[in-house]
Amino acid sequence: MGRYRIRVATGAWLFSGSHNRVQLWLVGARGEAELELQLWSTRGQVEEFEHDVPDDLGPLQFVKLRKHHSLVDDAWFCDRITVRGPGANAEEAAFPCYRWVQGEGVLTLPEGTARLAGDNALDVFQKHREKELKERRQIYRWATWKEGLPLTIAAGCENDLPPNTRFHQEKKLDFEWTLRAGALKMALKRVYTLLSSWNQLEDFDQIFWGQKSTLAEKVHRCWQDDELFGYQFLNGANPMLLRRSSSLPSRLVLPSGMEELQAQLEKELQNGSLFEADFILLDGIPANVIRGEKQYLAAPLVMLKMEPSGKLLPMVIQLLIPHTRYTMEINTRARTQLISDGGIFDKAVSTGGGGHVQLLRQAMAQLTYRSLCPPDDLADRGLLGIPSALYAHDALRLWEIIARYVEGIVHLFYPGDDVVRGDPELQAWCREITEVGLCQAQNRGFPVSFQSRAQLCHFLTMCIFTCTAQHGAINQGQLDWYAWVPNAPCTMRMPPPTTKEDVTMATVMGSLPDIQQACLQMTITWHLGRRQPDMVPLGHHKEKYFSGSKAKAVLNQLQADLENLERKIIARNEQLDLAYEYLKPSHIENSVTI
Repeated sequence: MGRYRIRVATGAWLFSGSHNRVQLWLVGARGEAELELQLWSTRGQVEEFEHDVPDDLGPLQFVKLRKHHSLVDDAWFCDRITVRGPGANAEEAAFPCYRWVQGEGVLTLPEGTARLAGDNALDVFQKHREKELKERRQIYRWATWKEGLPLTIAAGCENDLPPNTRFHQEKKLDFEWTLRAGALKMALKRVYTLLSSWNQLEDFDQIFWGQKSTLAEKVHRCWQDDELFGYQFLNGANPMLLRRSSSLPSRLVLPSGMEELQAQLEKELQNGSLFEADFILLDGIPANVIRGEKQYLAAPLVMLKMEPSGKLLPMVIQLLIPHTRYTMEINTRARTQLISDGGIFDKAVSTGGGGHVQLLRQAMAQLTYRSLCPPDDLADRGLLGIPSALYAHDALRLWEIIARYVEGIVHLFYPGDDVVRGDPELQAWCREITEVGLCQAQNRGFPVSFQSRAQLCHFLTMCIFTCTAQHGAINQGQLDWYAWVPNAPCTMRMPPPTTKEDVTMATVMGSLPDIQQACLQMTITWHLGRRQPDMVPLGHHKEKYFSGSKAKAVLNQLQADLENLERKIIARNEQLDLAYEYLKPSHIENSVTI
């Protein structure tokens, strides 16, 4: 006779609890016992039970669950189950779940000690893993959204996604409420401006109200300043385009009479202080037609110089004329609402109407493994060691912290390179990402196999950095830099001017978005760029998948490293006129959720 102590934790999300009865079995190496428990799961609660079992079950291997229902299937979100066996010195076994329990099927949860494929002392774990993989292959399937683009999950809309990848109820309510609130605000702005003029830049003030950030206010005041213009290439919403010039671009054409500017460019080039931002990716992209009105695109080339003070200032602007917890759902919503036929891009953005798909194809063709790894990408773009390149500085520090965490976890479970090479699941995962998901990307540096722990750690660090820090650096800046529409207009309604004499207030206002487009831009940037109410910071996920103390110690070190970086960034920002906060660890989501 042995007494078992069981603790069952229900998720804290809205509607996580269930009124349905739950059965529970303990499965050990020497036997199985059904517990006659009346489990009434309540949101955010931990239920505790003690139960006597007549037989010795041996070391616990699994917990099995079955949820019964009478009239309705009331889904239950189970966080985890822990069990302490008989004896004063018995250790607690953890069985992570973190998923919805639905239907009347039996859900089997293995004990939480991490195990490698083919390294299971007991055949029962290997059989469970094979069964689990087979089920997941049925649930998570590839699909082609557009030819030439990375593959997506097979889901026509968010309702087609597996329940465990969907927004929790609080997230869903917030997401949909903010969309409705934004639409109402946009309608109010349209009514407010019906009888107003729209002939000069100051008229944009009529719609520049509502929720906006302090930085957005500064952009509103100073958006025409050269210093702020240059700053955006280093630390704005897209710091990925700027690179140090190794030669004058071949497509840079200076008209006659510009010999002095040519000499200045060559001098800055020799000094290593010449930089460029080339939008050549836009060349040849067809422009949108919005409400019957043709839009226009340019493929600008911007040449900038770095002053000794660290300020990046424009020298030449040349125009060429026309030509990712929640990740699956937010990406699916983007494909069906943002960049879909008739979506936001088609309604307000000059690359809409199909041009954005062609742009994505061209970007995909240029995507390399090195471009996703900051140490390589920043070196290739000549941005290492620049004090005013705050994105670059913070990205490198975060990369190092994430890399240490990944190495700590990998080395716990992969004692040598031969174990990495011999893991069939790991090798299949790598090959499927590169050859299937990324459409044969091995010719752009992506690996098709892992030959060492170092190679595995580098790839995992890239994945985590891209889905956390990199997404945060790009996404958070939208509200700051795009809310004041003239600073980053979503479309261009007239061809770009060819001479300075062509630039008048009438051509400027005729080129900038109209009232409806501008209101829509402000609404979307607020919706996508605001801080999410259920935001989980990097490294502070609540799920406890690893039960060992060593893995917990590695996670604790990650959290300590992130807190230390946070303090350093805060101290640095206090000395700056314009703080850079997009890569503060407390501002970085633990996954792509918006």
